[in-house]
Amino acid sequence: MELKDLYRLVRKGEGDTLEFKRKASHPEKIVREFVAFANTNGGDILIGVDDNGNIPGVKYADEEIYVLNKALATLCKPRLKYEYYIIPLDENEERSVVHYSVPESKKKPHYALPDEKADWGKAYVRLADKSIQASKEVRNVIKFSQRKNGRVLQIQEKERLLLEYLGQNDFITVSKFQEISKLNRYKASRVLVNLVVSNILKINPSDKEDTFSMVPISLD
Repeated sequence: MELKDLYRLVRKGEGDTLEFKRKASHPEKIVREFVAFANTNGGDILIGVDDNGNIPGVKYADEEIYVLNKALATLCKPRLKYEYYIIPLDENEERSVVHYSVPESKKKPHYALPDEKADWGKAYVRLADKSIQASKEVRNVIKFSQRKNGRVLQIQEKERLLLEYLGQNDFITVSKFQEISKLNRYKASRVLVNLVVSNILKINPSDKEDTFSMVPISLD
Protein backbone atom coordinates (compact mmCIF):
# COMPACT_ATOMS: atom_id res chain seq x y z
CA MET A 1 0.00 0.00 0.00
CA GLU A 2 1.34 3.44 -0.97
CA LEU A 3 0.99 6.57 1.14
CA LYS A 4 -1.81 7.95 -1.03
CA ASP A 5 -3.73 4.69 -0.55
CA LEU A 6 -3.28 5.00 3.22
CA TYR A 7 -4.74 8.52 3.22
CA ARG A 8 -7.65 7.34 1.12
CA LEU A 9 -8.33 4.47 3.50
CA VAL A 10 -8.12 6.66 6.61
CA ARG A 11 -10.58 9.17 5.12
CA LYS A 12 -13.21 6.42 5.14
CA GLY A 13 -13.11 6.41 8.93
CA GLU A 14 -13.49 3.47 11.27
CA GLY A 15 -16.23 1.05 10.34
CA ASP A 16 -17.15 -2.59 9.97
CA THR A 17 -13.88 -3.40 8.15
CA LEU A 18 -11.49 -0.72 9.46
CA GLU A 19 -9.96 -0.05 12.89
CA PHE A 20 -7.46 2.64 14.00
CA LYS A 21 -4.97 2.22 16.86
CA ARG A 22 -2.50 4.85 18.05
CA LYS A 23 -0.03 2.26 19.35
CA ALA A 24 0.09 -1.43 20.23
CA SER A 25 0.29 -0.56 23.93
CA HIS A 26 -2.55 -2.91 24.93
CA PRO A 27 -2.04 -5.88 22.58
CA GLU A 28 -4.52 -8.11 24.43
CA LYS A 29 -7.29 -5.65 23.53
CA ILE A 30 -6.17 -5.31 19.93
CA VAL A 31 -6.31 -9.10 19.56
CA ARG A 32 -10.08 -8.76 20.02
CA GLU A 33 -10.23 -6.59 16.90
CA PHE A 34 -8.34 -9.22 14.90
CA VAL A 35 -10.67 -11.93 16.18
CA ALA A 36 -13.76 -9.85 15.36
CA PHE A 37 -12.60 -9.22 11.79
CA ALA A 38 -11.67 -12.88 11.26
CA ASN A 39 -15.06 -13.98 12.60
CA THR A 40 -17.00 -11.52 10.43
CA ASN A 41 -16.02 -10.19 7.00
CA GLY A 42 -12.32 -9.47 7.46
CA GLY A 43 -10.81 -6.01 7.78
CA ASP A 44 -7.81 -3.72 8.16
CA ILE A 45 -6.12 -2.50 11.34
CA LEU A 46 -3.87 0.56 11.14
CA ILE A 47 -1.31 1.06 13.92
CA GLY A 48 -0.21 4.70 14.15
CA VAL A 49 -3.57 6.34 13.41
CA ASP A 50 -5.71 8.18 15.98
CA ASP A 51 -9.43 7.54 16.35
CA ASN A 52 -10.15 10.94 14.77
CA GLY A 53 -8.15 10.07 11.65
CA ASN A 54 -4.94 11.97 12.45
CA ILE A 55 -1.85 10.05 11.35
CA PRO A 56 1.06 10.63 13.76
CA GLY A 57 2.52 7.23 12.94
CA VAL A 58 4.83 5.23 15.18
CA LYS A 59 8.56 5.69 15.60
CA TYR A 60 9.58 2.07 16.00
CA ALA A 61 7.37 0.00 13.72
CA ASP A 62 9.35 -3.20 14.33
CA GLU A 63 8.61 -3.01 18.05
CA GLU A 64 4.89 -2.54 17.45
CA ILE A 65 4.91 -5.55 15.11
CA TYR A 66 6.83 -7.70 17.59
CA VAL A 67 4.40 -6.94 20.42
CA LEU A 68 1.31 -7.57 18.31
CA ASN A 69 2.57 -10.71 16.59
CA LYS A 70 3.52 -12.23 19.94
CA ALA A 71 0.05 -11.48 21.31
CA LEU A 72 -1.61 -12.97 18.23
CA ALA A 73 0.47 -16.14 18.60
CA THR A 74 -0.41 -16.63 22.27
CA LEU A 75 -3.79 -14.95 22.85
CA CYS A 76 -5.82 -16.19 19.89
CA LYS A 77 -7.33 -19.65 19.45
CA PRO A 78 -7.30 -21.08 16.86
CA ARG A 79 -4.55 -18.99 15.30
CA LEU A 80 -5.73 -16.70 12.55
CA LYS A 81 -4.14 -15.59 9.30
CA TYR A 82 -3.01 -12.03 8.67
CA GLU A 83 -0.50 -9.99 6.71
CA TYR A 84 1.24 -6.78 7.73
CA TYR A 85 3.04 -3.98 5.93
CA ILE A 86 5.06 -0.97 7.03
CA ILE A 87 4.07 2.29 5.33
CA PRO A 88 6.69 5.08 5.79
CA LEU A 89 5.22 8.56 6.33
CA ASP A 90 8.32 10.41 5.12
CA GLU A 91 11.42 9.87 3.02
CA ASN A 92 13.62 9.41 6.08
CA GLU A 93 11.30 6.68 7.35
CA GLU A 94 11.41 8.20 10.85
CA ARG A 95 7.71 7.50 11.39
CA SER A 96 5.42 4.98 9.78
CA VAL A 97 2.06 3.25 9.95
CA VAL A 98 1.74 -0.50 10.33
CA HIS A 99 -1.07 -1.94 8.22
CA TYR A 100 -2.49 -5.30 9.25
CA SER A 101 -4.82 -7.03 6.80
CA VAL A 102 -7.09 -9.71 8.30
CA PRO A 103 -9.13 -11.94 5.93
CA GLU A 104 -12.40 -13.55 6.90
CA SER A 105 -11.40 -16.88 8.39
CA LYS A 106 -12.32 -20.35 7.18
CA LYS A 107 -11.69 -21.72 10.68
CA LYS A 108 -14.01 -19.48 12.68
CA PRO A 109 -15.06 -18.91 15.34
CA HIS A 110 -11.80 -17.62 16.80
CA TYR A 111 -11.46 -16.71 20.46
CA ALA A 112 -9.42 -14.04 22.25
CA LEU A 113 -7.78 -15.52 25.35
CA PRO A 114 -7.44 -13.48 28.58
CA ASP A 115 -3.86 -14.68 29.09
CA GLU A 116 -1.33 -17.15 27.72
CA LYS A 117 -2.29 -19.90 30.18
CA ALA A 118 -6.01 -19.82 29.40
CA ASP A 119 -7.52 -22.76 27.53
CA TRP A 120 -10.44 -20.77 26.15
CA GLY A 121 -11.60 -17.20 25.74
CA LYS A 122 -14.30 -15.03 24.21
CA ALA A 123 -15.40 -14.78 20.60
CA TYR A 124 -15.97 -11.35 19.06
CA VAL A 125 -17.68 -10.12 15.91
CA ARG A 126 -17.62 -6.77 14.15
CA LEU A 127 -20.66 -4.50 14.36
CA ALA A 128 -20.24 -1.13 12.59
CA ASP A 129 -17.14 0.44 14.21
CA LYS A 130 -17.16 -1.78 17.31
CA SER A 131 -16.01 -5.28 18.14
CA ILE A 132 -18.60 -6.90 20.39
CA GLN A 133 -18.64 -10.18 22.26
CA ALA A 134 -20.48 -12.83 20.28
CA SER A 135 -23.51 -14.39 21.92
CA LYS A 136 -24.00 -18.14 22.13
CA GLU A 137 -26.38 -17.91 19.18
CA VAL A 138 -23.88 -16.00 17.02
CA ARG A 139 -21.14 -18.50 17.87
CA ASN A 140 -23.37 -21.41 16.93
CA VAL A 141 -24.42 -19.79 13.66
CA ILE A 142 -20.75 -19.25 12.80
CA LYS A 143 -19.82 -22.79 13.80
CA PHE A 144 -22.64 -24.58 11.97
CA SER A 145 -22.25 -22.41 8.88
CA GLN A 146 -18.67 -23.68 8.52
CA ARG A 147 -19.76 -27.30 8.29
CA LYS A 148 -20.10 -28.68 4.79
CA ASN A 149 -22.62 -31.41 5.61
CA GLY A 150 -26.20 -30.38 4.96
CA ARG A 151 -28.64 -29.76 7.79
CA VAL A 152 -32.19 -31.02 7.34
CA LEU A 153 -34.74 -28.41 8.44
CA GLN A 154 -38.18 -29.52 9.55
CA ILE A 155 -40.87 -26.85 9.85
CA GLN A 156 -42.92 -27.97 12.84
CA GLU A 157 -45.32 -26.26 15.26
CA LYS A 158 -42.74 -24.05 16.98
CA GLU A 159 -41.16 -22.98 13.69
CA ARG A 160 -44.60 -22.09 12.28
CA LEU A 161 -45.37 -20.07 15.41
CA LEU A 162 -42.11 -18.21 14.98
CA LEU A 163 -42.69 -17.47 11.29
CA GLU A 164 -46.22 -16.29 12.02
CA TYR A 165 -44.85 -13.89 14.63
CA LEU A 166 -42.28 -12.54 12.17
CA GLY A 167 -45.04 -12.09 9.63
CA GLN A 168 -46.45 -9.44 11.94
CA ASN A 169 -43.25 -8.12 13.57
CA ASP A 170 -39.88 -6.96 12.24
CA PHE A 171 -37.75 -9.06 14.58
CA ILE A 172 -37.73 -11.41 17.53
CA THR A 173 -35.28 -12.19 20.36
CA VAL A 174 -34.51 -15.49 22.06
CA SER A 175 -36.32 -14.35 25.20
CA LYS A 176 -39.42 -13.31 23.22
CA PHE A 177 -39.46 -16.63 21.35
CA GLN A 178 -39.19 -18.42 24.70
CA GLU A 179 -42.22 -16.48 25.88
CA ILE A 180 -44.48 -17.27 22.93
CA SER A 181 -43.30 -20.85 22.36
CA LYS A 182 -42.98 -21.95 26.02
CA LEU A 183 -39.63 -23.55 25.13
CA ASN A 184 -36.63 -23.36 27.44
CA ARG A 185 -33.77 -21.13 26.35
CA TYR A 186 -31.66 -23.96 24.94
CA LYS A 187 -34.43 -25.25 22.66
CA ALA A 188 -35.57 -21.76 21.65
CA SER A 189 -32.00 -20.85 20.75
CA ARG A 190 -31.57 -24.05 18.74
CA VAL A 191 -34.70 -23.37 16.65
CA LEU A 192 -33.53 -19.85 15.82
CA VAL A 193 -29.98 -20.93 14.99
CA ASN A 194 -31.24 -23.70 12.69
CA LEU A 195 -33.39 -21.21 10.79
CA VAL A 196 -30.43 -18.84 10.41
CA VAL A 197 -28.15 -21.61 9.13
CA SER A 198 -30.92 -22.61 6.71
CA ASN A 199 -30.97 -19.02 5.42
CA ILE A 200 -34.58 -18.42 6.44
CA LEU A 201 -33.69 -15.98 9.22
CA LYS A 202 -30.73 -13.68 9.71
CA ILE A 203 -29.16 -12.86 13.05
CA ASN A 204 -28.43 -9.25 13.94
CA PRO A 205 -25.67 -9.19 16.60
CA SER A 206 -25.91 -6.60 19.35
CA ASP A 207 -23.98 -5.70 22.50
CA LYS A 208 -27.34 -5.87 24.34
CA GLU A 209 -29.53 -8.64 22.90
CA ASP A 210 -29.35 -10.18 19.43
CA THR A 211 -32.39 -9.97 17.20
CA PHE A 212 -33.56 -12.32 14.46
CA SER A 213 -35.44 -11.25 11.34
CA MET A 214 -36.61 -12.75 8.07
CA VAL A 215 -34.15 -12.96 5.18
CA PRO A 216 -35.51 -10.70 2.40
CA ILE A 217 -36.88 -12.66 -0.55
CA SER A 218 -35.36 -11.70 -3.91
CA LEU A 219 -37.82 -11.40 -6.78
CA ASP A 220 -35.09 -11.59 -9.44
